[in-house]
Parts: sequence; structure tokens; C-alpha cells
Amino acid sequence: MTTATHAPSTPAHPTLNRPNMVSVGTVVWLSSELMFFAALFAMYFTLRSTSSDLWAMETEKLNVPFAFVNTVILVSSSFTCQAGVFAAERLQARRTGGLLKLSRWGMTEWFLLTFVLGAIFVSVQAYEYAMLVSEGVSLSSNSYGSAFYLTTGFHGLHVAGGLIAFLFIIGRAYAAKRFGHFEATSAIVTSYYWHFVDVVWIALFVIIYFLK
Repeated sequence: MTTATHAPSTPAHPTLNRPNMVSVGTVVWLSSELMFFAALFAMYFTLRSTSSDLWAMETEKLNVPFAFVNTVILVSSSFTCQAGVFAAERLQARRTGGLLKLSRWGMTEWFLLTFVLGAIFVSVQAYEYAMLVSEGVSLSSNSYGSAFYLTTGFHGLHVAGGLIAFLFIIGRAYAAKRFGHFEATSAIVTSYYWHFVDVVWIALFVIIYFLK
């Protein structure tokens, strides 16, 4: 008498939601980056506590509405980035419909839009720097200038690093013969980094432009 054993069915593709070493390593690295920005915040608050009159005078030169619009641009890039992640989880590298059909966009289209928004943010921030320098606020002008440019400047460098990562992910998607889970995982961990720099900027914006 023979007996038949039933083997449990396995999914055709491994799930992308299962933690892997790349994701865990990225989270650990972002934790160290969080400590780095925490040190910058501590520096900013320490200098402000010892130079309150200087802070009151220099912060009047900030263009808050201008910075707010730039903040909206960067925050909106988090939504386009996440839309690209959803496409990557579907293993959809490129769009399957017309250019105006956003629901058919793939990861590359959403990440390209995210790259454009991030590049606009960096460009606007560079313009803001030029305006502040023309008003006498520079890195070496006083403690406020040092604190302002160090905190926002290091964040800007992180944004630039994220833009390079997006170009790398997009290039890999075009170069790959088949968009698989390896490429999708790279896109997902890149989104972790991008969301991180967006959240850090929100904190910077509130501290620098509102808590004067």
C-alpha cells in the first residue's frame, strides 16, 4: 500500500517583505547617521543658547516662505519615491502604458521624477545660500553662519548622495536583462535612505526657520 505525501506549495517568487541583510545593514547605518545629525542639532542649540541676540538678528534674513516651498518639493519627492517602491515590489521596472497614465508607471519613471524633485531642492538651496552670502551670512561670518551652513550643508550633501543612488538604481534597471528581486531590493533600501533625509530636513526646517 502506497501513501502520497502532500508537499506544501511554495510561492513562485520569494517575498520582498522578509528582512534581509541588505535592509538590516541599511537601517543600522541610518541609525549612525541619525546620531550624526543629532550632534549637529546639539551644536546648533548650544551656539544659539550662547548667542541669542545674534540669532535674533541673523534669522530675520531667512526667507521662510521660500524655504517652505522648497520643503514641500522635497517632501513630495518621498511620495514619488514610495510609488517607485510599490512598482519595484511588483517587479515592474518601466511603464506599461502612456506617459500620462501614472497608474501604469514603473519604478524608473517614479524614481526619475524623484530625482528631478531632489535636484530642484538642491538647486533652490544653493540659490538661497547665494542670497544669504550677499546679505553677509557666510560660513565664517559668525557662529550663526557656521551653524546654519554646517547643518543644512551636510544635509544637502546627503541629498546629493541620494540623487547619485537614484541614478545608479535607474541605470541598473535599464542594464538588467530581467528586473528581479535583487534589483527591487536595491530600490527599496534606497528609499529608506531618501525617506530618512526627508525626515531630517523637516526637523531642520522647523528648528532653523520657525524656532528662531
